[in-house]
Amino acid sequence: MRSSEVAARAGVNVQTLRYYERRGLLAEPPRSPGGYRAYPADAVTTVRFVKRAQDHGFSLDEVEVLLQLAAGGPEDCDAARELAESRMALLAERIADLQRMRRSLAELVATCERPREDRCCSLLETLHERGDRP
Repeated sequence: MRSSEVAARAGVNVQTLRYYERRGLLAEPPRSPGGYRAYPADAVTTVRFVKRAQDHGFSLDEVEVLLQLAAGGPEDCDAARELAESRMALLAERIADLQRMRRSLAELVATCERPREDRCCSLLETLHERGDRP
């Protein structure tokens, strides 16, 4: 299969395929006599695997590990589980940080409800104050 066909079937663009090749996530295919890349049929499966893993929050470094584990035996399931649990913990931290930022912004925005003549912008003051700190 040519690059454009693999990309279309996997739902990515051709540049993504080339990037995955450079990263080592997708094996560099042999070339046809005309110099075109000639991907095997399983390249689509690999690209879809990478995209689904990314959709679940895995980094490309982690996807590389998952691809290696996918080629192994039952004990690799434990390693994949550990990687997923680690990713879940990181996501929980990010979610907590985002929720904290949202609450903080909501409190600052709420101060904007005061009459215009009775207020100075707490939001801008808060951001300015924090910018002066190391």
